[in-house]
Formats: sequence, C-alpha cells, structure tokens
Amino acid sequence: MTNLLISEEKTYQNIQSANCAQALVETLSELGVDSIFGYPGAAVLSIYNELSLNQNIRHYLVRHEQAAVHAAEGYARVSGKTGVVLVTSGPGFTNTITGIANAYADSTPLVVLAGDVPSNETNNKVFQKVDILAMTKTCSKKGYLLISKDDIKQVIKEAFEIANSGEKGPVVVALPRNILESKYLAKVTKELYKKKKPSLKDSDFEKVIKLINNSQSPLILLGGGSVGAVEKIKEFVAKTKIHVVSTLMGIGAFPSENDAYLGMIGMNGAHLANTALSNSDFILALGVSFSDRSTCKNVDFAINAKVVSVNLKNISKNFELELVSDSESFMESFCNYAQYVKDFSEWNNKLDILKEENVHHESNSTCLHSSCVLETIYNYTKKYEPVVVTDVGQHQMLTAQFFNFNKPKKFITSGGLGTMGFGLPASIGAQLANPNNLVLNITGDGSFQMNLQELATCREHHIPVKIVIMNNSYLGMVRQMQEKIYNNRYQVEMINPDFTKIAEAYDLFAVRVQTADELIPALEKAISHNGTAIIDIAIDSFEEI
Repeated sequence: MTNLLISEEKTYQNIQSANCAQALVETLSELGVDSIFGYPGAAVLSIYNELSLNQNIRHYLVRHEQAAVHAAEGYARVSGKTGVVLVTSGPGFTNTITGIANAYADSTPLVVLAGDVPSNETNNKVFQKVDILAMTKTCSKKGYLLISKDDIKQVIKEAFEIANSGEKGPVVVALPRNILESKYLAKVTKELYKKKKPSLKDSDFEKVIKLINNSQSPLILLGGGSVGAVEKIKEFVAKTKIHVVSTLMGIGAFPSENDAYLGMIGMNGAHLANTALSNSDFILALGVSFSDRSTCKNVDFAINAKVVSVNLKNISKNFELELVSDSESFMESFCNYAQYVKDFSEWNNKLDILKEENVHHESNSTCLHSSCVLETIYNYTKKYEPVVVTDVGQHQMLTAQFFNFNKPKKFITSGGLGTMGFGLPASIGAQLANPNNLVLNITGDGSFQMNLQELATCREHHIPVKIVIMNNSYLGMVRQMQEKIYNNRYQVEMINPDFTKIAEAYDLFAVRVQTADELIPALEKAISHNGTAIIDIAIDSFEEI
C-alpha cells in the first residue's frame, strides 16, 4: 500500500513538473505524428530530450535544414498527412525558408517547429536571433510566436488544423527556448480554429451545365487541387466523354493511359494538349492556379473559351464563373448532373484523330538522349507503379511527358517555385511515407549537387531510393533559354565530380551508364539492390525539349 502511494505521488509530481517541450511532444503523438525531419541545436534540445523518450515518433536527422523541409514535403505529398519539421534558432531556421516557400507554392501541408531565442531577451544582439514570423509572412499560411500566455497544446493542434485544411500549406511555430523549458500549465482560452467548408447551391451546378451545353468543344483542366477528386472525375468523364488535360501539378489526377487524357498543357506541355486547349470554347478548371507556366501569355490562354474555375480561392481572372470550393466536394455533387450533359461526339472524334496522329513512337534505342533514356526507364519500371520524384529542369519536363501516371501521389515535383535540390530529400520523405513502393528520384547533375549531402541520411536510415542522374554536364534548361533568347551559353557548363565515387564515399551502390546497352542492366542492378542506389547516366549535352 505504501509503495502504491509513493508511486502515485511520483506520477503526480511528474505531471506537475512537465514542461512545455514534453507537452509539445505529447500533442504530436496525439495527432498521429510518426515522423519528424530535423536538425538539433541548443534552442530545441528540450524537445529532442522528450523525443528520445517517445516510442511513437521517429526523428530523421537530415544534413541540412532545407532538406528537412523538402523531406517533409515528400512525406506529406505521398501520405496525405501533415509533414513535420524541427529546427533550431537563427541559421537553423533561415535554412528552411526555401523549403517553406516551396511548400507554400505547391499547397503542401507542413508544420515547421522552429526554436527561438528566449523571449525574455530584449537585446537585439542576442545570439542566433532572427524575426521568424516576419521572414515567413509571405510564404506561409500562418505563423505563431509562442508566448507565456499561450497553451502550447492548443497552438500545435491549431497549427495542424490550419496546415491541412482548405488550401493547404505550411504553418510556422516559433518556440522560444525559455518557454519550452518552462512548466506546462493548461490554459485554453478559445475554441480550436476550424475553417468552414464553402457550400455550393444547386443553381451553381445548373449554371455550369448550361455553360457546357452551350459550348461545342469543352475540356476539363485539372490542377494540383484536383487530386482529391480522382474517382469522381473518372466517373464524370466516363459518363460525359469530355476530354481531359492537366497542368504539371495536376498530373496523376486522371489516368494518363485513359483514352480521354490528352496530356499536360503549358510552356513545356504536349502539343496535343495545347492544341485542344486553343480550340476549346469551354473549360472546367478544377483546382488550377493558372500560373504563367501553364497559361504562357495570359492574353492568349484559351482565348475562345469560357472558363469555370473551381478553387478554394478566387483566382481574380476574367472567368465566366468562379466557384469557391474544393474539387472533391464539387465533383461529389456535380457527378449527379452528368446525365444532363449533351453529346459532344463530333468534337471528341476530332480530338481522338489528333491523338492518333500524335502517338509517340519509341526512340532509337541506340541513343542516349533524355527522351530515349526516360522512355526506357518508364517501360522498365511501370510494372512497379513507382513514385517518381523529380528535381527541376529539362529532366522534370521530359519525365512529365514520357511517364504515364495513372494514380495520384505518384508524381512528386516542385511546380510553383521550381526548386533545384528538392528531389533527393523529397524522395526520402516519399519513401518513408510508402516504404513498400519503388521510389525513383529523377534528377539532373545540377539539381543533385544542391542537396547531395542527404546521401548520408539515406545511408544512416537505409532508405532504398533509386537515384537517376541525367548527367549532361550543363544546366540544361538555362542553357536552352540562353541559346534561344541571347544566342549564347554562359556560366552553365558543369565540371562534375565522379558521382559513383561520391556514392562509394557514402558506402552506397552506384553504376555509371555511358551507352544505351548499359541502361537496362544498370536498372536491374539498382532496383534489385537492397538500399540506396545511384545510376549516373551520361546524356547528350545539347539536347533541347
């Protein structure tokens, strides 16, 4: 009996002495967080101490804080959950800015936990002091600076709610060291933030049907915001036979191998998709942000078409109709109106003929052009239904063209910000979110060197990502633009290291491919290898897309 009383007293004392760092980690567990990507430092050591005692959350030590954010993005994009980042104050946080801006541009839900200097320090010269909220004001959904009056549990729960609701995105929480180390006292003062779902009326759907039926050549345009509506989009298209195009971020929201799919639009899009768009007189745009890379010159974009935009926010363009809604909710109801859509056989037949004329024929297998290489990789790996994570450049656009993605969350890329160095850390997060899936990181020699230190993270955690380096010894996309616009090449040639030797230094498998005959054997070895593998492919230096 005495021992029981002592035990109860100790438990009571532990509850009373719990600090805010412990309350934070407990809240993360309650929210179902199982993975955190981070880098420790003095300001957040109290959190790391609590993580060391937690059995539900695994921390992945990256080698650079930017990579922590990109890894969390890959995790979030594949899992559908909110990615979590933990970094220290000062440069630990400033190194995350690019990743936060990238997540904001692509509407990826993240919570970034940033250590901060003690809040009772007022001297401007405090070591590692930066204004975290000011820095992220324009590239995050919301920012919090924890103060003594706040309940840390409530703040964290609200941060997760905001990050993964409505138009998703990153939320930053600045955590002063003295508050993390202070005693936790519950002091909830308001209800948890919950965003109201926008509602549509029957008359909204009737307007859309009327606009469709008054047209002669309708199309459906899918953006990144449509990936949650995949099944209903397929159902609607099956009933109405209306053809589909997508933006870069919309790839995978409709099966690429479906006869109704015409490809990606935009500056580097498919000729067929852009031709169909130019000749369309009605566009139903689902979750599309209408960036300049998709619309090219805005004045020329679908100049003859009436556009209905379904998005979580108004795009503020001269559209016929803008409906504020997520694509999933809209399509859930709109499918019931499919029976009222008229027949568009004449227009659909024209598109089918154009599609036949644009059928891609396999390239000469003896070449090592990017198109040939990527087509070979696609054909070899399609049976695995891989998750494909790209960096930014020529390889990114060619992957979008030569790979077919028949499911969402299979094509992960940096669309809105175009961040070189995104691919390797994002593929780490993608692999951890779906450990049984083959994950390919298709990258360029320029992009790969932006965050190649994350090979150490791969090695430490035995992450079996397969890295394909399209090595042309140039910044290919920049070179191509220089030649077209300025008729020159300047500062774009890359004197690269031997990537296979770098892999060897990290104790990883690597193989170099210099001829077409070596490609398939290299793929076989890399995919069968039980761990991280690198395929360094020497491709044509002056290829254009």
